[in-house]
Amino acid sequence: MTAKIIDGKAIAEAVRLEVGEGVKRLAAAGGPAPGLATVLVGDNPASHTYVGAKRKACAELGIESFGHYLAATATQDEVESLVRTLNTDPKVHGILVQLPLPAGLDEEAVLRSISIEKDVDGFHPINIGRLAQKGREPLFVPCTPSGCIVLLKRAGAKLDGANAVVVGRSNIVGMPAALLLVKENATVTICHSRTKDLAGVCRQADILIAAIGKTEMIRGDWIKPGAYVIDVGINRKEDASKKSGYRLVGDVAFDEAAEVAGAITPVPGGVGPMTIALLMQNTLRAAERSFKGD
Repeated sequence: MTAKIIDGKAIAEAVRLEVGEGVKRLAAAGGPAPGLATVLVGDNPASHTYVGAKRKACAELGIESFGHYLAATATQDEVESLVRTLNTDPKVHGILVQLPLPAGLDEEAVLRSISIEKDVDGFHPINIGRLAQKGREPLFVPCTPSGCIVLLKRAGAKLDGANAVVVGRSNIVGMPAALLLVKENATVTICHSRTKDLAGVCRQADILIAAIGKTEMIRGDWIKPGAYVIDVGINRKEDASKKSGYRLVGDVAFDEAAEVAGAITPVPGGVGPMTIALLMQNTLRAAERSFKGD
């Protein structure tokens, strides 16, 4: 193996320590305890796990956590009404609606109902719009894409002028990640299922972000020697040696890519821990803005 492993756990822990210190400074200045409200609709097991992890992180950092659960049968008005109530609650500085929502609910309308000042997930259309515009800054940036950029910077990647390829164009990861790379002055190519010669495009990347959701799709011979590879994917792969019968792998064939890349994130232990750390950071910033009256 030649690639340097980008340790997402260690970098996320450093971010969390910074957030913890920030919470203490805010309290010392007479400010409020940051408050994060989570809205979970339905019984998606993965969503319950994610929300539980976020609430646990809040408890560890001195951030108040307010959990709200609605049945999968909840109506559009019920979900939006809850969000509007949270918008007016002074103890709540950030609102996170766990995605995906059950079928039949208008996801964009729910996200649009979140106050932009409390949109710590960074998915409000105005925040995304500002991210896409030159000279405009969103109040908050989506946590997983932001985590990718933090990992790259702390691993020593040179973003200015780099050729960057993002594989995947989802609203949650691919598109925001591409926009963030543009803001860092990288030259960005966004790839998807219709991209011609995907392997050839990937081979040109100094920086490759894989967020396509397909098990080990990106092979080692798709990687440019020395490239920085960020693997956002998390997929189950059958493994009879595991008690569960499977192991978690990314969108990149790790063992192959690690022989070629200059640096690479593992799965698990790469991007995943960063998402929650950046959410905690955004919640702290929301509380600081509220305290300053911004």
